[in-house]
Amino acid sequence: MNIIKRLYDWMLSWGNSRWGALALFCFAFVESSFFPIPPDVLLIALCLGIPARSMRYAAICLTGSVLGAMLGYGIGFFLWQNSAGEYTALANFFFNHVFSMESFLEVGALYDKYNFWIVFTAGFTPLPYKLFTISGGLFHINFAMFLVASVIARGMRFFLIAWLIWRFGSPIKGFIDKYFNLLAIAFTVLLVGSFFLVAKVL
Repeated sequence: MNIIKRLYDWMLSWGNSRWGALALFCFAFVESSFFPIPPDVLLIALCLGIPARSMRYAAICLTGSVLGAMLGYGIGFFLWQNSAGEYTALANFFFNHVFSMESFLEVGALYDKYNFWIVFTAGFTPLPYKLFTISGGLFHINFAMFLVASVIARGMRFFLIAWLIWRFGSPIKGFIDKYFNLLAIAFTVLLVGSFFLVAKVL
């Protein structure tokens, strides 16, 4: 936990740097495959610093995150197993330090049924996105669908945060920190549930 706290503080410190936008891109990129802290932390700090640039920061964050998702997909597709179907040293490193093998296999089973909605849910809610990008590559889900779901979900998340700060300023920060993830989960459940309900009726 001390390591995570230090990473969090270091990440947040870039909010006062002239290289903050570049750092945001980099953090969003690596978070989609291995970095433990979501880029929302720095996105919020930068938007609070210069609210007029909030949408620009959201676009930078989205670009980095989607490119990072493509990297995660590539890791799963090309580097997760060897020609004999065995897990590589890279895969074992992830299992030991990033996420568990059990969680990884559970996500793989979900892709058989839900494809787009699994990627969308991971991208919009606080679920560990990297788990889903890498498993998406390993289980060979349709790449175009994966990309569309990532752009929509990540875009909704980052632009919503940026818009809230642009519209309401610093008073909204406490609300985002405390309730945004819960609201994102609730929204996703309602959205996905409504589509399944319509499909059942039709």
